[in-house]
Amino acid sequence: MFDVVVVGAGVIGCAIARFLTQYEGRFCVIEKGDDVCCGTSKANSAIVHAGYDAAEGSLKAKYNVLGNAMMAELSEELDFPFQRIGSLVVGTDEKSMPVLEALYERGIKNGVSGMKIVCGDELRKLEPNVSENAVAALYASTAGIVCPFNLTIALAENAAENGAEFRLNTTVKGLEKSENGWIVKTDKGDIETKIVVNAAGVFADNLHNMVSAKKISITARKGEYYLLDKSQGKSVSHTIFQLPTNMGKGILITPTVHGNLLVGPTATDVESKENLSTTALGYEELNKKANLAVNKLNLKETITSFAGLRAHETQEDFIIGFCDDAEGFFDCAGIESPGLASSPAIGKDVAAQVAEKLGLDKKKNYKSTRKGIINPEQLSLEERKDLIKKNPSYGKIICRCESITEGEIIDAATRIIPARNLDAVKRRVRAGMGRCQGGFCSPRVMEILAETQGCKLSSITKKGPGSEIVLRKEAENDQ
Repeated sequence: MFDVVVVGAGVIGCAIARFLTQYEGRFCVIEKGDDVCCGTSKANSAIVHAGYDAAEGSLKAKYNVLGNAMMAELSEELDFPFQRIGSLVVGTDEKSMPVLEALYERGIKNGVSGMKIVCGDELRKLEPNVSENAVAALYASTAGIVCPFNLTIALAENAAENGAEFRLNTTVKGLEKSENGWIVKTDKGDIETKIVVNAAGVFADNLHNMVSAKKISITARKGEYYLLDKSQGKSVSHTIFQLPTNMGKGILITPTVHGNLLVGPTATDVESKENLSTTALGYEELNKKANLAVNKLNLKETITSFAGLRAHETQEDFIIGFCDDAEGFFDCAGIESPGLASSPAIGKDVAAQVAEKLGLDKKKNYKSTRKGIINPEQLSLEERKDLIKKNPSYGKIICRCESITEGEIIDAATRIIPARNLDAVKRRVRAGMGRCQGGFCSPRVMEILAETQGCKLSSITKKGPGSEIVLRKEAENDQ
């Protein structure tokens, strides 16, 4: 029997698992996808918000500010990229001043530091490419950007190194109360646990409503994005927001930690919780609104578009805590923006509450650090020569767009939570993330995956079962 089963291996579930493993106990994470980071955590704005937007006194405000403060130290411990670049909420007419002032005052009440309202020359010195129509902006120096893939994977790997068990490709079918806790019924068999933690993203209401008479309702709010080539990555140096609306924080323009430029998201409520389509209407909206805050944005340099789903709950706040009428069931539901920024604080707090409930002691041999995949691009010339001498696979470029080597791909495919498909490799080392979007490197990446897994090429998928790439049986004769 497990002490805790966490349902969902997104950034929230993996953060909870990471902090749970600071305690003595048996912990398991269940994920229906073929990898961690397969849901909302893989498709979002990658922003570590400062914390001025959330309503005063809300859980969103509390965890946003705490999570933001934790991110720099966590990035050092777990070896993932994070940059505190600051953000600007841009107003383009005098009517926006009261809104900016209200955001500033809310930020002060939420405990956000490093804010000020800037205008004129001061604004344009901060961001030279800001729109000529910009009259003022709220500047928040503590805002940052992160790689959501690397963050989630780093949390998961650290949790696994400390003993957490990850069961991927496993779907929860039901929950049954037992004498000692819960029986989690899955398509791979039953799992017994003392406590269930619900971190199932847009499906968290389904899980909650299985066990509680007090129903919750999560709407999938789709946001479409456009990722621009690295040639556009220096168009702005801060995250640029437009004034927020009741549907979210509006269209943003931001550099990414990998040097691209990200534009989006739209905000459309959709019926299907698996609707990740991009649309002509979405492109038209982004194309129309993106240049309102920034001059001469070149969307023709888009290298890919994608969509993500936010778990919008009707209560307009995170739902975090033990369920009143379901003993041993803990909700982490309705985690939409600023969920990514909040994730370390949520993980730490939830783990502490659950550990206290179970009476778990702190682990004496807990390993708080994790080393990521070697990136030869970040080494000096001499260090890279030494690396290639020791392991020649680091001298073989597989992905030309991103200069990703065979050694990096092998590392991704053989780690404690291995990459088993093309998208999983892409999330870990960016092979296929460049301008050609895997057009040249995918066949060789598939071969490396087949070699490391000892399987046939036809077994390799894009994103898990049902997304096989090589379908002809004749291809199996080549393996």
